[in-house]
Amino acid sequence: MSDLLKVQNVRKSFGDHLVLRDISFDVPAGSVTTVIGPSGSGKTTVLRTLNALDQADAGVITIGDVSVDFAGRPDRATLSRFRGQSGMVFQSHNLFPHKTVVENVLEGPVVVQKRPRAEARAEALRLLGQVGLAEKADQYPYQLSGGQQQRVGIARALALRPKLMLFDEPTSALDPELVGEVLHVIKDLAQQGWTMVVVTHEIRFAQQVADQVLFIDGGVVAESGPPGQVLSEPAQARTRQFLQRILDPI
Repeated sequence: MSDLLKVQNVRKSFGDHLVLRDISFDVPAGSVTTVIGPSGSGKTTVLRTLNALDQADAGVITIGDVSVDFAGRPDRATLSRFRGQSGMVFQSHNLFPHKTVVENVLEGPVVVQKRPRAEARAEALRLLGQVGLAEKADQYPYQLSGGQQQRVGIARALALRPKLMLFDEPTSALDPELVGEVLHVIKDLAQQGWTMVVVTHEIRFAQQVADQVLFIDGGVVAESGPPGQVLSEPAQARTRQFLQRILDPI
């Protein structure tokens, strides 16, 4: 299986604070990589560099046939092509409150990708059906639960036809009873063969869905491997300590 995503020696600072020290990993096409780690470890920053929402200071990131060397200060056209390779689902849904559900989903394809509106609307409705929200197409975000809004966010990302799906703790802002409906949609995408990188604190979800788990701590990949290894028999003491706190907090 060839790699869809290759991350090589990525570094990122905010001011004097070095957040990512030297991050490298590969993600095979059609696989799911989950990223775990303590708060402040750099998980979200890793994800945001993959979409260039936060541009890395150094390192090379390749998605498909688009490769960017961030030390070389890439131009706007290169960054735009790079960003077009992935779709991002955020912690908070970030939907346009004044637009209906279907209008939220077709905004990117029509405004950014300049696709015909009728074609984009038909695909948006199909994607809303895929995430179980066909009947909510003409409602507004305020009329939906948090879980439903997050599912709209997933449909919106899929509508861009990305090669890579990125999820930044997609259930962290949800009430516990709504978490399952969002994870179910992500599991369905995994079964369909989507390539995904998911930052999550849901360890059971990582065990069930991930092909690869990255444990990030202190801005480095402290441990990586299949979930059976990293989550059940971690090699690093720091990984064991983290998992013990997550799985047995009291």
